[in-house]
Amino acid sequence: MSENFDNLSEPEKQARLLSKALPYMQKYENHTVVVKYGGHAMGDALLGQAFARDIALLKQSGINPIVVHGGGPQIGQMLEKMQIQSRFESGLRVTDEKTMEIVEMVLAGSINKEIVAMINAEGEWAIGLCGKDGNMVFAEKAKKTVIDPDSNIEKMLDLGFVGHVTEVDRTLLDLLARSEMIPVIAPVAPGRDGHTYNINADTFAGAIAGALSAKRLLFLTDVPGVMDKDKNVQKELTATQCKAMIRDGTIAGGMIPKVETCIEAIEKGVEGVVILNGKTPHAVLLELFTEHGAGTLILPS
Repeated sequence: MSENFDNLSEPEKQARLLSKALPYMQKYENHTVVVKYGGHAMGDALLGQAFARDIALLKQSGINPIVVHGGGPQIGQMLEKMQIQSRFESGLRVTDEKTMEIVEMVLAGSINKEIVAMINAEGEWAIGLCGKDGNMVFAEKAKKTVIDPDSNIEKMLDLGFVGHVTEVDRTLLDLLARSEMIPVIAPVAPGRDGHTYNINADTFAGAIAGALSAKRLLFLTDVPGVMDKDKNVQKELTATQCKAMIRDGTIAGGMIPKVETCIEAIEKGVEGVVILNGKTPHAVLLELFTEHGAGTLILPS
């Protein structure tokens, strides 16, 4: 039964809410929580401020938060401003050398520093990083195959400097955790071949969370969670159930790669992964510090 706060004063309501949140704060204390920040929430100033406050509160509660962010729309805007044409293959942006320069400038530069500034404004110490810093992450060229609709033959796409993570060294992240700093990481990483690669922010966050055996990996998206055939958001699923829902078509379209990334993160050692709506103010706190959560929790089978 939910508690009735109607007859309480505002200070009493706040005290009750803090009291109810305490067991959840203790559950995550001294544990790592990786948050992938992206989607429409990144373009809304009020949601951005609420997100920064959530991350600051996690740190103040004894949790080790790590933020990984995307920035696709901002990259597109900058490419247009610089009059650099983008070419797409099967819906995926081909990243040539000029495009990669803009990607790195936007992700590891303007967006990264904006998020750092928001968190710092809430009284915490955030530091902006990318995979290049401290040899944290190495990548290699991603291999993507598709079925040609005309010939029905599988072909390999050349996406240029689009990569996938091959190595994660947690040394720098462990050092920052002991230094009470909050890492904010852009999904750009070097390859052993000397090139720089643009990496999907979801998979980058999953690789970081797996390397750290994170307690939780939160994906802030533009949807409320994973839905069943009747469009009801599922509060909790196992990796096995997710695989079955992909096979029978319940999970479809753009949700498939996101859920597959969740499963991969769990297989790498993450305790639980959550898909939740980043457009909900204070979604991170609602998920971690309340009984009902705010999205779909995916757990090992």
